[in-house]
Amino acid sequence: MVTRYLLWLAAASALGACRGGEIAPGPATGPGASFTKVERGPVGPLDLAEAVMSARVSLGRGLAVSARQGQPISGKFEMAEGELQLSVYTAKGGTFFEVIVDPNSGKVVQAEPITGSDDLAAAQSQSAAMAKAKVPLRAAVERALRGNAGFRAVSVTPSLKDGRAVADVMLTNGETLKSVSVPLHSTRHGDREGG
Repeated sequence: MVTRYLLWLAAASALGACRGGEIAPGPATGPGASFTKVERGPVGPLDLAEAVMSARVSLGRGLAVSARQGQPISGKFEMAEGELQLSVYTAKGGTFFEVIVDPNSGKVVQAEPITGSDDLAAAQSQSAAMAKAKVPLRAAVERALRGNAGFRAVSVTPSLKDGRAVADVMLTNGETLKSVSVPLHSTRHGDREGG
């Protein structure tokens, strides 16, 4: 029950945030709580899923391209003003950046320091998780995609669970969303930086 709740919450949060919507808590909080989707725009979760499936650039490639702006600490496809974009948070020299990668050309369109309090707090938390990681995010995405033929990565977000770094990777096949948790604390053959 808790796992199903967390998977649904992760999927709904990723898609809701990308669509300009929000997840509003119901009367209870914690595992088993009810949540209601609050719609704000014309773009729905299937629109994002379909757009990700048609993008020429994968999340993994976006992470690699953004590495020129610092260490990737998270990444996601999102809809901005009705258009698909690939947003990657990076850390470099104690400063956090949002790097926007064109999902069709794979070129960096914009790189700006993160200054908003919520975004900055998220970047700091993600950076703390990556500081304990032995596996880069790109390798975590590749691991999540293994055994999930026909799926593409929508987002990757690291966190600390019981003191260990873990990446939550959201996948889609255009119709379905699923979340895969990938440990970042152990390396395997082929999981080196740039892989």
